[in-house]
Amino acid sequence: MSHGKLLLGVIALQSQSYSGNFGRLCRNLPPWTPKDVPEHKLEEHFLNFANNEMVEAPGISPSEIASNDALRERLDAEFNSRIPAGYTYLGQFIDHDITLDITPLSEADADPNKLHNFRTPRLDLDCIYGSGPDVQPYLYEQDSNGKFTGRMLLGEINNTSFADLPRNQAGLAIIGDKRNDENAVVAQIQLAFIKAHNELVERSVDTGLARLGAEAFSHARQTLMWLYQWIVWNDFLKRITDSGIHQCALKKSKTCGNRDIWELGLGDIYNWKQHPFMPVEFSAAAYRFGHSMARNSYQTNNSVQNGAGFGKFFPLFDLETDVKNDLSGFRPLAANRVIQWDWFLDMKSSSGPFPQRARKIDTRLSNALARLREDPDDPTSVRNVLAARNLLRGVKMKLPSGPDVAHKFGFQPIELAPQEPHSLWYYILKEAATLPLEETDQQLGNVGSTILCATFAGLLKGDPRSWINVQPNWHPDQDVLLEAGDNQDPGDWTFASIIRLSGLPVDATSFTP
Repeated sequence: MSHGKLLLGVIALQSQSYSGNFGRLCRNLPPWTPKDVPEHKLEEHFLNFANNEMVEAPGISPSEIASNDALRERLDAEFNSRIPAGYTYLGQFIDHDITLDITPLSEADADPNKLHNFRTPRLDLDCIYGSGPDVQPYLYEQDSNGKFTGRMLLGEINNTSFADLPRNQAGLAIIGDKRNDENAVVAQIQLAFIKAHNELVERSVDTGLARLGAEAFSHARQTLMWLYQWIVWNDFLKRITDSGIHQCALKKSKTCGNRDIWELGLGDIYNWKQHPFMPVEFSAAAYRFGHSMARNSYQTNNSVQNGAGFGKFFPLFDLETDVKNDLSGFRPLAANRVIQWDWFLDMKSSSGPFPQRARKIDTRLSNALARLREDPDDPTSVRNVLAARNLLRGVKMKLPSGPDVAHKFGFQPIELAPQEPHSLWYYILKEAATLPLEETDQQLGNVGSTILCATFAGLLKGDPRSWINVQPNWHPDQDVLLEAGDNQDPGDWTFASIIRLSGLPVDATSFTP
């Protein structure tokens, strides 16, 4: 599960923002580090805590959980949430769209200015479009005369009618951000956005809005970007953050001339002078809540003929197998790993145990994330233990403690046991886990919700191309390129709308022989 290289020797500057496009929300708070633990013992300390306290089912391989019905059902009953599993990986896709730190691991003497965000701090789908057709033409389709058509390149799964990402001879995806090929689910979200773009190109030509080529590309890109922004704010964030905090973070109001404008309700938390920056409290702590939502295994589609079928669970990652019978990425898709989306999202055709659910947000990670392949030459490396890595990252980046941030935001901090770390990342997970029972598996608590809503609202408000700035009253229903058929599932223009727009397999009919 590669999220860029682990930052261990680099320190984020204490100014609010700087040339690297990272900055701080709580720059005046002291950094947290565990008491009585010398720096050279931090890795060992966090590894022990992660391995003993932050694993769903210690000592059991993901493949064993996937194949043991009784064990899997017991863990599902204890850890499942009400959030459809597809949102776990939409969250990962969003992360890859707005943040990328490629600072190498363990550069103890690295220049702090290397802490640079190689993604624009905007919801602009640069992980799909890259630097555009002029700079990265290999992402885009050309006709027989070498002319840009406006569409993006696609691949296919051999001997099937299913699409795949375009790939090179080594099987690696040719896309704007290679991280979106790191598992089969997020790869198919990348695929959904590419196919949705191509569909919008066709619609722009068919409606007479644009000519095939650069003009159609521009119209399709704007519609898809605005629909994506709409879904991030009105679907994804609504599911995972406190409703009151979400409602106040970005509000429409009237100004002179009875005009509608959008205003920030959490500008005291996240603000900038000219351009938005990426807060390290968000990127290195709060937004990593999604690690807790990943399940050990998933059912992919109902096709027994293709090696899948009801009751066939594929581990997300599994170090125990050499045949890669899991959902790991950086290889071509196969028919048995093609997602049937009504098994991952709440759609009209979903029924019975579907959609599968994300794990609830808490302080334990699934066994699939307990041991990773990040450093195969050293199985004991902290890079292979995601929970320990996140705890260590927070110290190295001098993040404040969770209780200190709660006080700064005006909340009463939750209580932590003596052995529990005050790490901001851990605190946000524990805060979610201590919500009343009816909310525990549904959302983040006060601190996590505040950081997420403040950051996303600020990114939307700070982007001059976002719909809230260009057309404050824009709604997907009003867009000439979007159709009623794209929005036939529960909710108002949700992630499922992107899937419908893309034409990816929604239900069992796509897998009927």
